[in-house]
Amino acid sequence: LHLAQEANHHTTIGIDLVAMCVNDVLAQGAEPLFFLDYVATGKISPDAIATVVEGIAEGCRRSGCALLGGETAEMPGFYADDELDLAGFSVGVVERDAIIDGSAVVAGDAVIGISSSGVHSNGFSLVRKALLEGPDALPIDQDPGGFGATLGEVLLEPTRIYVKPLLTVIEQLGAEIHAISHITGGGLIENIPRVLPDGMSARLVRNQWQRQSIFSLIEQRGQVVPSEMDRVFNQGIGMVVVAAVEQAESVVAILEAAGEQAQVIGEIVPGTGVEIV
Repeated sequence: LHLAQEANHHTTIGIDLVAMCVNDVLAQGAEPLFFLDYVATGKISPDAIATVVEGIAEGCRRSGCALLGGETAEMPGFYADDELDLAGFSVGVVERDAIIDGSAVVAGDAVIGISSSGVHSNGFSLVRKALLEGPDALPIDQDPGGFGATLGEVLLEPTRIYVKPLLTVIEQLGAEIHAISHITGGGLIENIPRVLPDGMSARLVRNQWQRQSIFSLIEQRGQVVPSEMDRVFNQGIGMVVVAAVEQAESVVAILEAAGEQAQVIGEIVPGTGVEIV
C-alpha cells in the first residue's frame, strides 16, 4: 500500500487483497464463495476508491467468487488525505471429508512448486529497505534491471490467484493431493512446515525452479543473505502442492494446461522443517 500510494498505482492492490484471502482458503481444498472488503482513507477520492474496487472485482473474477459488498470509512486525522488502508475476507466451502489438512503426507511424496508472478504481497518492509530507502535508493519510475517495466510496476505485479487451476487438480486427483501451502509471509521456510505432519520435512532442490530477477536485485542491493531471502520471500514459488509421487506428473500437466508454470521442486523426507539444497 505504501508503495502503491507513492507510485500512484492503485490498479493491482485490490487483486492482491483478494489473492491473499482466496489462496489461503484454497490451501484447505475449499472453493471461495464470496468476498467482502473494507477501505479506509483520510479523505475519499472517488477515482482512487473506484480503481481499488475495480481491482478487487478483477480478483473475484479470477477466483470465481462473488463480491458481495464492503465498507468505506473516511477518517480524517487518523489517515492522511491520500492514504488508503485495505482489509477483506473470503468464505469458502469444502466437504468435511475432502478437507486437505496435510494428515495424508508421507515420506516420498512429491513437492510441486507453482511459480509466483513476483514478490506478491509480502516482504515489502525489506523491499523498501533494500531498494527504496537511503542515499542509493532506486527510483520507482525507472527500469533498473532490464525488466521491461518500471521498478514500481515490477514490485506491484499482482499476486497470482491459483484457485481455478488448483480446483481442477483437486477435482481430478482428489485424495492424491495431500497438502497445499500458500507461500506468503515466512516464505518457503515457514509456510511449508505448517501443512506437514509431525516428523515430516520438505527437502527442496534450489536449481529445480527459476526465481524472477527482482529477487536477485533485492538480494544484491540489500546485501540480504540467502537464508533470510528464503524466510521472507516466496523466491519464485507462490504455491506448493504435496502429492503422491506417482501423480506428480499429472499434477504438473494439469497446471500447465491451465496456464501455470509448475515443476517438481523436492520431496518429503523424515525430519522437521524445510531444507533447501
